[in-house]
Amino acid sequence: MNAPAASLRATVSQAEWSLRVDLAACYRLVARFGWDDLVFTHISARVPGLEHHFLINPYGMLFDEITASSLVKVDLEGRKIVDSPYDINPAGFTIHSAIHAARDDAQCVLHVHSLNGVAVSAQADGVRPISQHSIFVLASLGYHDYEGVALEADEKPRLVRDLGDKRCLMLRNHGLLTVGAGIADAFVAMYFFETACAIQVRAGADRPMIEIGRGIVDNAQAQWKKVTHGKGGGALAWPALLRRLDRSDPGYAN
Repeated sequence: MNAPAASLRATVSQAEWSLRVDLAACYRLVARFGWDDLVFTHISARVPGLEHHFLINPYGMLFDEITASSLVKVDLEGRKIVDSPYDINPAGFTIHSAIHAARDDAQCVLHVHSLNGVAVSAQADGVRPISQHSIFVLASLGYHDYEGVALEADEKPRLVRDLGDKRCLMLRNHGLLTVGAGIADAFVAMYFFETACAIQVRAGADRPMIEIGRGIVDNAQAQWKKVTHGKGGGALAWPALLRRLDRSDPGYAN
């Protein structure tokens, strides 16, 4: 068993340390919301000022064990920039390095195998416009067909193509992925994505459903901007999420 990671706070920039704390918090929140899959999914964030370096989870740690100091810093070739006793998930590297390399605005990439998300990813219609949550997902959603475990570099161009300029990507028969200009935005996007899927699963595929009109879906991004006062959901919800975490699980910030 590996010892707890020694604190890196004094050895990295303040900007990187703040990012590490937020990313570790994101891992703990994903576990708290029940979206984790043992050690087999991943969240990454680009290091400020170092566009070719990003942080990702130490492969083998549960999400509720991850701390700011235990996160692994790698480059786009998968090489560790700071020594760590842990490796990184090779499938995680394939997915995250592809998106970070292609999307300058994707500061954070969040991928989960949530039960509801995988269930809907296997439905031919994908996400259906049956809830208020779903309209914000459908306003910026792509689909990527399953090609097996994402280990091959030649899948990267197709991942990038299918995500395009979208905020959400449904990986068919696999799970959900969101990107954001920051960790908070990627997390809130995933909250809406997974919640839309959970509502759809509960509604039942074999029952008649009232679908929301295309015009409302097309106007969803404008409504989102208005309802969040132009700040985005992350800016509004993230401080409260951190307060919740600090009350019961503050160890992420070590």
